[in-house]
Amino acid sequence: MLLLLSFLALTSAVMTAAPPGVGEKAPDFALADLAGTARKLSGFTGQGPVVLVVLRGFPGYQCPLCNRQVGELVRNADGFAKAGARVVMVYPGPRDIAQSKANEFVSDKNLPQHFTLLVDPDYAMVLRYNLRWDAPKETAYPSTFVLDKSGKITYAKVSDSHGGRATAAEILAALAK
Repeated sequence: MLLLLSFLALTSAVMTAAPPGVGEKAPDFALADLAGTARKLSGFTGQGPVVLVVLRGFPGYQCPLCNRQVGELVRNADGFAKAGARVVMVYPGPRDIAQSKANEFVSDKNLPQHFTLLVDPDYAMVLRYNLRWDAPKETAYPSTFVLDKSGKITYAKVSDSHGGRATAAEILAALAK
């Protein structure tokens, strides 16, 4: 009985684990960029602040709110560059379609040089950050983290809906602190 209760407590703790928050070190991860090159989060943070944006990926369609958010970030690219920040976006999805759908997502976008899109096949990073939105037609909770050069989270916004995402103005204000 004690073993069963211990198992249930552990299972409950794992299921309700929160995403990383302000003041915590962001868990490192390695994902491939669109060219197939493995990139580590710590490789970006070592160069300066990082804006880490977790998109919804392809839940059966290209998310219009993800498109809008990325468009706003691109329109504010000069502000991110002036802050010395890299914008790293994560596109999660099932292994068999994640790469092709990520390529499709950026096909009509002109991402600046300090923007990088990483592909998260089978939700490895999303699961590590406790951001998996495991419901029909869902992939990940839209989330934004600002990390300092040491990888510490200085700003975090996780939406439990399609909207409620961090705006470019909010992110730039967090970078200015």
